[in-house]
Amino acid sequence: MSTRSYDTLRRHLTLLRSLIIVLMLMCFTQHEAKVYLVSVGVANYPGEKIDLKVPTRDARTITYIYYKNLKKDLEYRQLLDDQATTENIISAMKELYAKATEDDQVVLFFSGHGFKGGFYAYNGYLGYTDVREAMAIGKCKNKMIFADACFSGKIRTEEKADTLAESTIRKSNVMLFLSSRSNEVSNERSDMKNGYFTTYLSKGLTGAADTNSDRVITAKELFDYVHKGVTELSWNAQHPVMWGNFPDDMVIMKW
Repeated sequence: MSTRSYDTLRRHLTLLRSLIIVLMLMCFTQHEAKVYLVSVGVANYPGEKIDLKVPTRDARTITYIYYKNLKKDLEYRQLLDDQATTENIISAMKELYAKATEDDQVVLFFSGHGFKGGFYAYNGYLGYTDVREAMAIGKCKNKMIFADACFSGKIRTEEKADTLAESTIRKSNVMLFLSSRSNEVSNERSDMKNGYFTTYLSKGLTGAADTNSDRVITAKELFDYVHKGVTELSWNAQHPVMWGNFPDDMVIMKW
């Protein structure tokens, strides 16, 4: 090999090494998308007249699914029973969601009693407006609410009339996946680990909803799977609803 050819090869190798180093640095410094989850379950309310059976298990189930799948890319707060006060829920949402960047996801899961205006936290009402204000914190463009609560579909009609939502949440991809229509209760059974909605939600998130086997669960895949399962299980008495400003192929979970 001539001296000129050797020098040319050496320069090419030097440039190649430099390019490899730059690419490696880009990989190390690139932001990994994270999920910020607040998972809430209230089964044991004050007194004994309105206690439920499965909401704390519902919350634990969803937390476990996200943790098992994401590990270091998940930051979460799990609030159960007397921990799940209105103040604690709102505080946890604002604290976590403020950390999210544009490419991250923020998720609220709630299981417990609902009413036609919000959810029942351990110590009182958690209104939809308060939830939406907390969801609006931070720069994240991908936001999700999963609610296993009676009458939770009512949030759709209240969202339309909420001027705060018009100016904040509607700028993002916000998915509301609600366990029942506005005039329906959300069912649970003593022989089941989870409520009807959470049962199929958990199955869907762990792969059952992945109809094209690409290991990515999209909004449409999840809705189709959960809606069919809950409707059949409830003998057509409970119908999950999904609503919001998001595309059908919005990624809910990569598993």
